[in-house]
Amino acid sequence: MLLRVLHTTTYGYQSSVNMAQHMVHVSPVDTPCQRVLAHTLRVTPEPAARSQTTDVFGNQRTFFSLQAPHDTLRVDADSLVETRAPASLPDSPAWRTQSWERVRNHVHYRKGAPYDAACEFLFASPHVPRDDAFAAFARPAFATGLPVLEAARALMTRIHTELTYESASTEVNTPALTALEQGKGVCQDFAHIMIGCLRSLGLPARYVSGYLLTQPPPGKPRLIGADASHAWVSVYAPLPAGAEADDDRDAGAWFHFDPTNDRCGWGSPGEDYVQLATGRDFSDVSPMRGVIQGGANHRLSVAVTVAPPGELASLA
Repeated sequence: MLLRVLHTTTYGYQSSVNMAQHMVHVSPVDTPCQRVLAHTLRVTPEPAARSQTTDVFGNQRTFFSLQAPHDTLRVDADSLVETRAPASLPDSPAWRTQSWERVRNHVHYRKGAPYDAACEFLFASPHVPRDDAFAAFARPAFATGLPVLEAARALMTRIHTELTYESASTEVNTPALTALEQGKGVCQDFAHIMIGCLRSLGLPARYVSGYLLTQPPPGKPRLIGADASHAWVSVYAPLPAGAEADDDRDAGAWFHFDPTNDRCGWGSPGEDYVQLATGRDFSDVSPMRGVIQGGANHRLSVAVTVAPPGELASLA
């Protein structure tokens, strides 16, 4: 599937910003389920300095600085990505030996054990504490001896079924425990809750940012700019004999679970997903963050469109 993603972020400042430095994570990456064919990033006004680097998690990030006064900042990301359907979660006898307790014991620190890069996703992070409330919510899905992927799927479905998706019910900094307690949130909250549940049981889990192709109502045109960024979770499992890792740094594979839509797969939740970045939580992969001098209050506008390229030909 070919997908074009347009992501525009606009800041309007009440008074001029004198200087600013920003970091953005809006560049898709190549994965087993997607290939980036083209990507451009336009910043207005033109930055005084700009650079692109790969962060510690393998994400593409762009830094830029503005040294002249400005009262508006606009960042336009335009990406063309080819995606493919992910493999289903494996259910062979070898994979079924990977119980969640076995995975927990595998990543538990032991003197002299070989290092596994997945271990860094076991610990609390700025938006995701390890807490007994998460563990208590997760336990009904984690029966003794259950394969880790089957348990993770059950947890994903429980979050999808028992929590309510409600726009504007939380803020970007709403604690995941608060979202769990109130029983509602958005995709970021659902991802943080699932990660908190898994880590609180001793299992590695990552936050994944990206986009999801949405379909307009029958007979209605696609609304340009009406989509939004999306978030889901990837869960780690060590490889049984004969299986191949997603990444040379890992001794296992990462499987993707989207509790907002109750979808999962090996490498991606689906062909209609575009992955941007992975991290411990939202704070590692926020689309844009920075520091400014001046500016006072501001207005933020974000417009995202995900569509087949033919539907956006007029915007080329």
